[in-house]
Amino acid sequence: MVIWRLTDGKPGHEKQTLGLAHALLRNRDGECFDLAAPSRAASLMQWVQGRFPEGIHLPAPDILLAAGHATHFALLAARRAYGGKTVVLMKPSLPLSCFDLCVIPEHDNPSPHRNVIRVQGVLNDVQASPSASPDRGLFLIGGVSNHYGWDDSAVGAAVMEIARSTPQVSWQLTTSRRTPAAFLAALPQPLPDNLKLVPHTATGPGWLEQALVESGQVWVTEDSVSMLYEALTAGAGVGLLRLPAARDTRVRRGVRKLIENDWVTPFEVWRSGEPLPLQQREFNEAKQVAEQILTSLENHAIT
Repeated sequence: MVIWRLTDGKPGHEKQTLGLAHALLRNRDGECFDLAAPSRAASLMQWVQGRFPEGIHLPAPDILLAAGHATHFALLAARRAYGGKTVVLMKPSLPLSCFDLCVIPEHDNPSPHRNVIRVQGVLNDVQASPSASPDRGLFLIGGVSNHYGWDDSAVGAAVMEIARSTPQVSWQLTTSRRTPAAFLAALPQPLPDNLKLVPHTATGPGWLEQALVESGQVWVTEDSVSMLYEALTAGAGVGLLRLPAARDTRVRRGVRKLIENDWVTPFEVWRSGEPLPLQQREFNEAKQVAEQILTSLENHAIT
């Protein structure tokens, strides 16, 4: 099986497509080739002309995979020039019928078309690990977003309460690019002995993935949607550090669905005496989508 993965340079999009590509290749022998998508204007012209020079030296694709509006015309140009089935992640800006399969989060309320696969949240390349320890924990701190407000003191107080209430757990806390610069300085002092601060500027490639597979407990701020789904995929017990709501959005609806389905434990529920349970069910959307894609190919359901 040959996969062409068209990229737009955005880390979030590339994490999703890489996760699905690897899930496909765990089920089938094959190879994935990464191609930078040309600009939308250039891709549109290539589509009209029936050419895609970026792939001229590669084996013809079975699957063309991409995420992000900037890649849509490139997907169509590549398919017209070389064949293969197009798989687009997230709700596309073009009509759904333009693509062979559309992998769309439930919180986007996708129409029930035959070529739509509904998923919970964001795909990723994290794998569950049997080595995760309940005595190792991780705090994943986000920051300012369009979907939630932010409160340094409230988030910091919740972190301190959790760490001090679980002295048997060795905790690491890391931030993101969106975390306010004042957050770490605003944490109540002294820090508990079982809490280590690792700012995102001190983490290298693969640090988060390694920390996730080692941690049996992960607390994530409500705004950090990608990290929330990565923690779930890793198989950890996942707690939710609550934030004030800015407005009702599709992201907030997706988080509410996770709470309703008992995938995550909100801080106030944990605080009332309910423990952070270990996951009893597998959460791996990339694996599920890969299996559906391969089944569709085998049954010639993708036409």
